[in-house]
Amino acid sequence: MVQDNRSQVRRVLWLTLLLNLFVMALKFTLGIATGSLSLQADALHSVTDSVNNILGLVANRFSSPKPDREHPYGHQKFEAVGALGIAAFLGIACFEILRGAVEKIFLSTESVETTVTSSELWLLLIVLGVNIFVAFYERNVGRKVNSPILIADAKHTMSDIWVTMIVIAGLVGIWQAENLNLPQLQWLDVILAFPVALLVFQSGWEVISENLPWLVDEMAIAPEAIYDVVMKVPGVVSCHDIASRGILGRQVFIEMHLIVDTDNLVVAHEITEQIEDRLEKSFGTVRVVIHVEPPEYEEDNISFGSTEAIKQKTPNS
Repeated sequence: MVQDNRSQVRRVLWLTLLLNLFVMALKFTLGIATGSLSLQADALHSVTDSVNNILGLVANRFSSPKPDREHPYGHQKFEAVGALGIAAFLGIACFEILRGAVEKIFLSTESVETTVTSSELWLLLIVLGVNIFVAFYERNVGRKVNSPILIADAKHTMSDIWVTMIVIAGLVGIWQAENLNLPQLQWLDVILAFPVALLVFQSGWEVISENLPWLVDEMAIAPEAIYDVVMKVPGVVSCHDIASRGILGRQVFIEMHLIVDTDNLVVAHEITEQIEDRLEKSFGTVRVVIHVEPPEYEEDNISFGSTEAIKQKTPNS
């Protein structure tokens, strides 16, 4: 039975939304006060944090694992769609950061001038502490309840931690520029915007690579692994056309064609129930569809492959 953990996910998203709004407001205020391009870019990155939380709440509302008439396989892919939405916002943030840095270098006629005080740096350390709490809190709960939206958002916030650390390092250098008589350090703010953008892009790519396979129904479990489990059940002669989709550890759908050593329908049904139980024990939550066939339909190909293998399904071929 698939657990509905949406209420836990919703609580986490509301708490992190409030914290992200606080962080975003503080970064924007400090970015404007200091004139720091990298800090303003970081604030823009934090805007996507808040948007992600709202997007997550919307996706959470529709992501019930329970099937209904319109969605007989449940609604959990809404969470994966929400995670891809997070990746899209990360891409927007990356573009905006790079655009601002390029404009500052090539198009701006004003000299680079950023002023930083020690109190502003201390406030940024508070921001960093909040980001660290949010990232680890979301990641831990996300792993506990197997929530793609929380894990994706935790990755986003983790990138925010690295971004903020880079920004703080640059602002410390700018803060010391006057004391060290090195006005060139003022360019640190613009230069560091580029690695910030790359970190944001990397986070987005990781979210896409983890959620896209689920949406395009990529194989969840190797058919050979399923075959090994099925063939250990007494009464099974062979199985073929094995297919699986979903997320291992969350919910997996398995289909197969099966040949059993009996003509008794009741016995055949008992064998399929044993198969379902063993698959559940081996792979966690699974929903299995088994098509029992007569012995003459037996074939060697356990899964889908070439056109030739598919044609072998036809008994007259």
